[in-house]
Amino acid sequence: MIDVYSWPTPNGHKVHIALEEMGLDYTVHGINIGQGDQFTEDFLAISPNNKIPAIVDAQGPDGDSISVFESGAILMYLAEKTGMLLPTEPRARYNTLEWLMFQMGGLGPMLGQAHHFRQYAPERIDYGINRYTQEASRLYAVMDRRLADHEWLAADTYTIADIASYPWIRPHDNQGQSLTDYPHLKRWYDAISERPAVQRGVAVLADSRPAQLDDAAKEQLFGASQYQRR
Repeated sequence: MIDVYSWPTPNGHKVHIALEEMGLDYTVHGINIGQGDQFTEDFLAISPNNKIPAIVDAQGPDGDSISVFESGAILMYLAEKTGMLLPTEPRARYNTLEWLMFQMGGLGPMLGQAHHFRQYAPERIDYGINRYTQEASRLYAVMDRRLADHEWLAADTYTIADIASYPWIRPHDNQGQSLTDYPHLKRWYDAISERPAVQRGVAVLADSRPAQLDDAAKEQLFGASQYQRR
């Protein structure tokens, strides 16, 4: 049994989807990041960067319990545990890791900033909105070009690279993007959206997340108080 400490965000959805695709037994523990659950001592013991998701696997590689934080590392861990969704052939494996790192290092952080400046910034900052909306457009175009002659992002089959990227494309409207501008990306997105395991994964904790963030939640997520913690 794997314990998953998470919240229904793109990074949380990655792990929920992977667990469903791999058919692993898991128990989900909601970490309400709008209420500051990510700063509790118990959570910091398994996720020292105070970010979701994190997992604890009672049956780690050596038979003992192991905790893993950072969504990309979790995806790699689960793939290697199950032998699923990460090719073993070297070229396909490195292609998958390339596109996983593309998501971790670029797609997620930049789309997150686009979402923040467009949706949550307390005052309109045109420079930030333009900067990150344009970068979102560039990244969407990178994926669209790749998918013009590849069914999946990394390999001949669906992999953890696709799982990692998909949740970040779901809120495309909030990033100032229309999938009709990226037909190959849209084809890929629609195909993943139809997968039953993906539908189950994005439903995890979905009823727990409020429709709107109140001021207290925004302070927990974006305010100065989180940086004053020791």
